[in-house]
Amino acid sequence: MLNALRHRFKSWLFRPKIEQGTVTLTQRRIFIIPTRQGFMLAFVLVLMLLGDINYNLSLGYVLTFLLTMMAVMSMLHAFRNLAHLEIRGGRAEPVFSGETARFIFHFNNRSKLSRYQLCLVKTGVSFWKDSGTPIQFDAPALQDTEVNFPLPATQRGWLQTGRLTLFTEFPLGLFYAWSYLHFDTRCLIYPKPMSDAALPFGSSPDGTGKRSVAGDEDFAGLRKYTAGDALPRIAWKAYAHERGLQVKHFSTPLGEELWLDFSDTQDRNEEQKLARMTRWVLDAEAQGLRYGLRMPDGELPSNNGIAHREECLRRIALFNLPQQLLP
Repeated sequence: MLNALRHRFKSWLFRPKIEQGTVTLTQRRIFIIPTRQGFMLAFVLVLMLLGDINYNLSLGYVLTFLLTMMAVMSMLHAFRNLAHLEIRGGRAEPVFSGETARFIFHFNNRSKLSRYQLCLVKTGVSFWKDSGTPIQFDAPALQDTEVNFPLPATQRGWLQTGRLTLFTEFPLGLFYAWSYLHFDTRCLIYPKPMSDAALPFGSSPDGTGKRSVAGDEDFAGLRKYTAGDALPRIAWKAYAHERGLQVKHFSTPLGEELWLDFSDTQDRNEEQKLARMTRWVLDAEAQGLRYGLRMPDGELPSNNGIAHREECLRRIALFNLPQQLLP
């Protein structure tokens, strides 16, 4: 119940806003509160001040106000460690479900002062506690720093970073300064492929989805020499072993249409069907086949190559998801 109230208060106080482009941390975006050590120091300073007043200790006053000034300067340095940083979201390469998605963020420090002990973490539900392990980094002066922020990919579809917290306790750990970041960066998560799923039969007679024609790529064996064959292709080793005059024969694989059809999957549920389709796409591409994709919501003409593979995996990953999640 307490966590729910904190979450509602947090959502009301810091209303989420998805941002695009570059975000600059101005003073209106930076918040600061004392840490546990800061509160303990404040309590000790109050006790010291009461003792100084009670016993009229001149040197005690000097020490108390010196420590107080040190704490105030620590607060200013914690604020300055975040102030005027420019942040923008970068790319996020697609991954498979069960892997780790890595979001790239760029922190541009235009100041001549380096920023130390910056931490980036996913904002938690609790008001005082974030979720996950913070990523700590420094932002050197007059440089653009690239930060790799990992998030677990637990299911297919679009994975968004959600709201992130950028914080620091530099230099003395007495104050916690933070700012919220919520970019429109997202990562496409493909279904986790099955470990083993044989390809469906292709259109060629042997059902492999490809055939071979004469070419210059793969060695296909030896044949008898005929007039007009090129001399460099004569198998001189075979001739030396008294096997007669033979010529090396080469072939080139030629892809034929192989349709990966959703209706051909015999799995129990939709997620297993999509996992099988994902395996089919990866295997067909690895074998150099020309393949097309047939899904209940449309089909993709046969082709091959990295761009075709990614488009097939994209359609599989976004199949039957809410329309508003599509780009």
